[in-house]
Amino acid sequence: MKTIGLLGGMSWESSVVYYRLLNESVRDRLGGLHSARCVMYSVDFAEIEALQAASDWARAGEVLAQASKGLLCAGAECIVLCTNTMHRVVGAIEESVTIPVLHVADATAEAVRKRGLSSVGLLGTRYTMEGDFYKGRLEDKHGIRVVVPEEREREVVHRVIYDELCLGRIHQESRRAYQDIVEQLTANGAEAVILGCTEIGLLLEPNSCEVPLFDTTTVHARAAVDWALR
Repeated sequence: MKTIGLLGGMSWESSVVYYRLLNESVRDRLGGLHSARCVMYSVDFAEIEALQAASDWARAGEVLAQASKGLLCAGAECIVLCTNTMHRVVGAIEESVTIPVLHVADATAEAVRKRGLSSVGLLGTRYTMEGDFYKGRLEDKHGIRVVVPEEREREVVHRVIYDELCLGRIHQESRRAYQDIVEQLTANGAEAVILGCTEIGLLLEPNSCEVPLFDTTTVHARAAVDWALR
């Protein structure tokens, strides 16, 4: 079994889920007392969020690149960046280490394709929904059509992530708002919806909506275990 390096803390609410999923998946596949061989570097999310808000992505990339070097020194053989949004700076991480970085969008695209789907809705932070680093990768590299919510709905999705989910707060009215947004995405042609923020799975469970939901936290963690046991 190879050692997985988790670059987490963005937020720690979902990083906890990554750790649990890695260990549950290894236990289920190997049996007995087996658990995942992994190391984690957890950053201070307040620092990262401030850089996001200031659009200082270069500095954010430097911070995560330095943390990735720490994972390499700790014995990691791959890196799992436990956040969708910060894949915007994945290039800085890849340039700083000599081990593979398992991209969340690639893992998600593979899961979508296995279901025979070609058009998806995308929920996430406004950086993810409005930028091209994620949507563009799905479309250009994997040939998957991506539908995003309207501006007012994007504001709702973003606010709930930062003001509620990252703080461990789960509200029924927010769940209903997300369900309405998912319904609108399907009306606009989405065959399924990607939960493109690692916290959204805390709010929407697999059976919360009429269409398939791809929880990127679950997909990414399972892809990491596949790689580690390959």
